This record gives sequence, C-alpha cells and structure tokens, in this order.
Amino acid sequence: MPFVQSDDLAESLPDILVRRRLFFWKGGEIVAISKERKNELLGLYVDWINRSQALILTDYRGLSVKQMDELRSKVREAGGEFHIVKNTLSRLAFKAVGLPLQGDFLEGSTAISFAFEDAPMMAKTIVEFARTSEFLKVKGGYLGKDAVSAENVKSLAELPPLPVMRAQLLGTLLAPASQLARILIEPARQLAAVLQAYSEREASQDMA
Repeated sequence: MPFVQSDDLAESLPDILVRRRLFFWKGGEIVAISKERKNELLGLYVDWINRSQALILTDYRGLSVKQMDELRSKVREAGGEFHIVKNTLSRLAFKAVGLPLQGDFLEGSTAISFAFEDAPMMAKTIVEFARTSEFLKVKGGYLGKDAVSAENVKSLAELPPLPVMRAQLLGTLLAPASQLARILIEPARQLAAVLQAYSEREASQDMA
C-alpha cells in the first residue's frame, strides 16, 4: 500500500502523522489511522502539553513547507516544538489534562507551539513570525491551565525573556532584604558605639 506522496495533501495532515506514515492511499481515498496509532498520538499530545509552560495555537493555512521548516527551527531555538495537530485528538488531550476548550481554538487548520522552557520567548517567536507572514494567524493559547486570547499572547510576547525576569525578580527580593539587614544591624552598631565611648571614658578616668 503506497504512502501518500502528494505535497498538498501532506501539508494538510498533522506533520507527525506524515512522518510516521499514518495515512495511506487505498482505492484513491485516505485510510484513517488505526486506533492504536490514535492512542499513540494522543499520548504524545498529552506528554507535550504536560511538559509545556505555555501553548500557542495558530492557523497555518497558506504557509509553504519552507516557511514551516523555518518556523519549526525558530521554535526549537526558543526551547519548544511546533506541531501541526489533529483537532479531534487535541480536544481529547486537552480534556485529559484539564485544559478548558475555547471557542475556535481547535477549529480549522491548527498548529500548536509547545513552550517547554520560556513562555515569553515562545510567544515572541510566534508573534514576530506572524508579523512577517500573511498566513500564520495566532488563535490564542494557554498559560499553564489558563486560556488566553490572541491579544494576551501578543502581550506575553512583550515580556522580557525568562532569565531576565528571574534577575529582575531576584533584584526586587534582594532590595528589601538589604534594607532589613541595615535596620537590624544599625541598633547593634549604635550599641557598640555607646559601649566603646563608655569604655574610653572609664579608661580616661582611671588614668586621671
């Protein structure tokens, strides 16, 4: 049974299904994937979601193979993965991990960028690519278990990368701590000064 070779058809199928040869020609029609393959794919979706800090859902219709390869490369550089997904299986995966289904998130052509390491960096990568492409459209996403709109994704993209945010947070936490340390140390310094002055006075009286 020959594997589907049509570039147009391949672009319309989930990329992992194409790579794993889950669709075949039979009598001029596409044969659906088996139950075992569906379960395997569902397990992958659940794993990707559980490993992600954020998900960004997009409509990729119109992107060329070259453009999708470029986008996948940029997403990998941002510490994540970009996958074209099957909506029906995605709904099952979302339900399994407790993600609320939102509007048209899983309607039409859907690709999900999984942010494994840095949610703001992933959002920035997708938003910037969408600005240079007339085809890639941001549908929305999830930050943790919370659904966010396309506008929220754009706002997330404006945040600094995670390492910078951590440094800023550390600076915020350390500033009050240093002030507290000075407050605690100051009475001890004052007491030491009083004791030293008293000691010097006693010494001068003894010499007299």
